[in-house]
Amino acid sequence: MENNTSDFRQSVSDNYCFACGRDNPFGLHLKFEIEGDKFIARKTLTREFQSFTGVAHGGIVTTLLDEAMGGYLVALGKKGFTARIEVRYRHPTPIGEELTITGWQESTRGHFVNMKAAVALPDGTVTAEAKATMSIAAEQEN
Repeated sequence: MENNTSDFRQSVSDNYCFACGRDNPFGLHLKFEIEGDKFIARKTLTREFQSFTGVAHGGIVTTLLDEAMGGYLVALGKKGFTARIEVRYRHPTPIGEELTITGWQESTRGHFVNMKAAVALPDGTVTAEAKATMSIAAEQEN
């Protein structure tokens, strides 16, 4: 598959992102806000996103984490891609409970940005966390 940056720019702005796009009828419709140096959304997952009874599918949890990291960069005006992601599942992520999804930037080196993210329950219990290396598109480097 060819890496086409102009296609990426279009996909960011067409509101059809599975994680945050408001026009995707099957999407998560995440609504993040920047709070200080964090990118935060709250979401209660429904049964459509479960694995076994009452527990969110791990791929959906990874999507929450990935969007918290990559979406934060987009919100800051940077276009990039997830180059590497590592997820640690600490506890089952429940269906039907409000989750707080948080992403933040750790460091930058050249056109790579190291990010972290977490999914937490209302009591603060972290159900999953991730670290990722994001590759910023060449025209964004400065």
